[in-house]
Amino acid sequence: MLADSDTRWKWGALTAHRLAPDAARLDGYLLRGRATPTVRQLAEVGVRADALREVTGTEFVKAIDRTRYDITVLACVGGAVQAMLHGLGRAWDGAAARPVVATGYVGVVYEKLADGLLLRHGADVVLANSRHDAERFREVYAGVGASGESVTECALPFLGGARYAAEAASEEPRTVVFAAQPSVPDNRADRTYLLRRAVRHARRHPGREVLIKLRSKPGEHTTHIEELPYQKLAAKLPGGLPPNCRLVYGHMGEVLDRTDLLVTVSSTAALESLHRGIPTAVLTDLGIREPLGNHHFLGSGCLASWDQLDAGHLPVADPAWTARQGVAADGSYATAFDAARRRITELVAADTLPPLAPYYTTETAPHYLPAILARHGLDPQGRPLPGAAREPGEPSAVRRAVREAARGAYRHGVQRVAPAIRRLGEL
Repeated sequence: MLADSDTRWKWGALTAHRLAPDAARLDGYLLRGRATPTVRQLAEVGVRADALREVTGTEFVKAIDRTRYDITVLACVGGAVQAMLHGLGRAWDGAAARPVVATGYVGVVYEKLADGLLLRHGADVVLANSRHDAERFREVYAGVGASGESVTECALPFLGGARYAAEAASEEPRTVVFAAQPSVPDNRADRTYLLRRAVRHARRHPGREVLIKLRSKPGEHTTHIEELPYQKLAAKLPGGLPPNCRLVYGHMGEVLDRTDLLVTVSSTAALESLHRGIPTAVLTDLGIREPLGNHHFLGSGCLASWDQLDAGHLPVADPAWTARQGVAADGSYATAFDAARRRITELVAADTLPPLAPYYTTETAPHYLPAILARHGLDPQGRPLPGAAREPGEPSAVRRAVREAARGAYRHGVQRVAPAIRRLGEL
């Protein structure tokens, strides 16, 4: 399984276990880049790989021995998936047997639907986390004349946990959790507003505990760059956080175990919460807008403002909406991956599989595709570019030190210097 961030590691590792629960081995590969997860972030997911290795795109293509693996899960951003499909397709060219390749999305698909889907086309299995997504995915593929046979409905692999007690739902919430997101909203004013409202809610309800659930600790990075971390905003609040309001980290499932009301703008945590039957509020304070992603929850019954929550409102999710969104709150989650497992089993058992055939080729996207492949060290035919492939043998200590220093400087520039320059430019 190849992943390029903490959230995609979570999705990919858990998906691999859902697809092949009896698999003897899971080998994990981390695609080297700005969001490569830390040891703490990997441990937080709670899924251990039998082997773990950080690689470049070309190193991954070389590492995937077609005779050793049955299934390869690509848990990456769309461009990386496309590059790996072309690279693996070239490496396995002419082979009668090869691994089954599966990919999909980490959570709610609320933007870049066509772009992301076409970059994932070519995998044997494109997993859709809900009936709603499966229908949209097939429509996109049909719209460009590409096969939609690979689209397979399942659910998010990390749903689970104890069902929220119905009697507790009618009581005063004891623990309110605000699930923060790294990049939504994306400006200081809006993020400060949301933080202040969470603090205000805590002060108005001293009998409640208000937890601000953060994805990463200072210095760690996620799928999206967090230019304005809530830790820094909280440190500047006049009077600081009240005694019943604090920042928390850790596994989302463990936080939900004690949650009576989940509040967010559009985090996938809302789907985890709804799966358990926990009252869930998707905030409308900043408007219902596509860039925020909260438009995805239209018709859910979960849209609410902080003012309404302050006044005691507890949203009630619409069961028809949750059923279409793969939340499986009705108890059907146990069978949500059956169709995907059947398809994987059939493909693994086949004597031969057709070559990987992505929609994007040098014929369909002669200007777009080469740049995507080049970012991962591949030429337009999926072959390693000169100098991109790793030399035989392990690098020397000097080379390792230089490489790590260069990577550190690059990440610092991308994640710290560049955002600071952008903020200065806005003054």
